Amino acid sequence: LNAAPRRAPRQHIRFLPAPDGGAAGLVATRVPVLADHPLVRGPRFRQLKIGAGHRLDMKASGVFVLGIGHGNKLLTDLYNCHLTKVYTVGGLFGKATDDFSDTGKLVEKTTFDHITREKLERILAVIQGTNHKALLMHSNIDMKTQEAYELAVKGLIRPMGKSPPIITAIRCLQLALPEFQLEIHCLHETQQYLRKVIHEIGLELKSSAVCTQVRRIRDGVFTLDDALLRTQWDLQSVQKAIWDCQLKVKTEIEKTLG
Repeated sequence: LNAAPRRAPRQHIRFLPAPDGGAAGLVATRVPVLADHPLVRGPRFRQLKIGAGHRLDMKASGVFVLGIGHGNKLLTDLYNCHLTKVYTVGGLFGKATDDFSDTGKLVEKTTFDHITREKLERILAVIQGTNHKALLMHSNIDMKTQEAYELAVKGLIRPMGKSPPIITAIRCLQLALPEFQLEIHCLHETQQYLRKVIHEIGLELKSSAVCTQVRRIRDGVFTLDDALLRTQWDLQSVQKAIWDCQLKVKTEIEKTLG
């Protein structure tokens, strides 16, 4: 920002002696305001408030939202919308570790040849059904009312306060034993919670499993298409990303919070 072209200094009127030294006295002259001079003012941006949205831990990757300046308040508003986040989570059957990840300390090895896609999807359906009941309980909505019906049609049934982690949808993307990949839609989760889910799926299938990858592909209104790669961390790309996302953020906040 400080390396970008600077705006022209402000001008003010000063009464100065006539340039020809005549007897005309003082002449009104427009001159630049010295207080705007770079040598007086110094760098224009000394401190820029940057806030982090839903964080990612060291072993996770994907969409990570930042707020700049006024965007910090919008981050808070988006947080209060309790929007769903989507992850692709990789797993590996046949072993268990102390931290549920494939890089942790190995504590157990098990067989996995008996696992089929049908058995896996049956477990995923049970997980989704259990979490759906928790979602309705924490949404504090009477499901027999017209309001609940209208919210359900709009897809706005979600906990409007703090709640335990809730999985709103989970499906198997790929199974090639011993590896598998899931897509998980969730609220109020942590990446470690998702790793524990993989571990528990392994136990339910009479085996064990570790998490090999956690990648966030959507955070509320932000998707991978909105994300900037490391090579795009420059002023022009950041400005364009802010402009492109302004309408999406405003629309979602108005729809949810009014």
